[in-house]
Amino acid sequence: MHKKIITLFLLGIIAVQTALATEENKKEKNMETLNLTTEWDKTFPKSEKVNHSKVSFVNRYGITLAADIYIPKNANGKLPAIAVSGPYGAVKEQCSGLYAQTMAERGFLTIAFDPSYTGESSGHPRYVSSPDINTEDFCAAVDFLSLRDDVDAERIGIIGICGWGGLAVNAAIMDTRIKATVSSTMGAFDSMDSSQRYEARKQLNAQRTIDAANGEYERAGGVPAQLPDDAPQFMKDYQAYYKTDRGYHPRSLNSNEGWNKTTDLSFLTFPLLSYGDEIRSAVLLIHGDKAYSLDASKDAFGKLKGDNKELMIIPDASHVDLYDRTDIIPFDKLETFFNEQM
Repeated sequence: MHKKIITLFLLGIIAVQTALATEENKKEKNMETLNLTTEWDKTFPKSEKVNHSKVSFVNRYGITLAADIYIPKNANGKLPAIAVSGPYGAVKEQCSGLYAQTMAERGFLTIAFDPSYTGESSGHPRYVSSPDINTEDFCAAVDFLSLRDDVDAERIGIIGICGWGGLAVNAAIMDTRIKATVSSTMGAFDSMDSSQRYEARKQLNAQRTIDAANGEYERAGGVPAQLPDDAPQFMKDYQAYYKTDRGYHPRSLNSNEGWNKTTDLSFLTFPLLSYGDEIRSAVLLIHGDKAYSLDASKDAFGKLKGDNKELMIIPDASHVDLYDRTDIIPFDKLETFFNEQM
């Protein structure tokens, strides 16, 4: 009896030590404290059907990511969950938040997060992207959702918009925990030939020398405030979103000074979607038939295999229409897709 009491006592000590160590690990993983905005500063109205708050989590590169979390009001039990990010050069206060909030209205627990080095997320230098790290950002979001008591860890999906559409599919290739993936208005892929890519590399590496000499990274400028009359329609569409009250946000790269000029270097060699034919989970690609970038979704769809893969073309929709036009974005389809595939 005496030995049993001692054993129980020791087990109790071990349990306490384990709990303290776990808590210490959490603190260590979440070392960076983010200065998160508390007021509602989105480009879309706040829904009365969901509860909203700010959260943060850490990716495996040690970068702390900021996110908005949307939870259906009066929700009970474990919910299916969705992580959303994009477009390329946008922040969570723009259309990724709109997607997340709308899907929360439909019964999902959702987060919209700022990718590494942008928005309210950490990472230095600022305003740089990486196909590797930004793919990992989605996987880190899955880490975060998987550990929540109010999430069904077996029912987690992701949505990537514009450039993050390709990265979302890339994450689905790598992360088998992702049960369903939606890519909306996937950003255009590299369409250059080898000579054009070589010239692009020369220019970007020349810029590296300039940046190294100056001790800072020159920015690309974002979406121009003024465009010539003969500018391509897709640039006019971008301007109509990022440079007007419709979609402007002070933390958005596209709305302001853009990415670092050298940020495209890694995309010129990274084999995005090379293993697309190995995705076993469900994938839905959505694109407008008027979008300049439509071939990106068509090409990506051609790499996928299985009867749980689908390409949905939206009539009379441009690339930017699928950012925020709730009369065109097929939210009914998204709700059905995630409910059936997760």
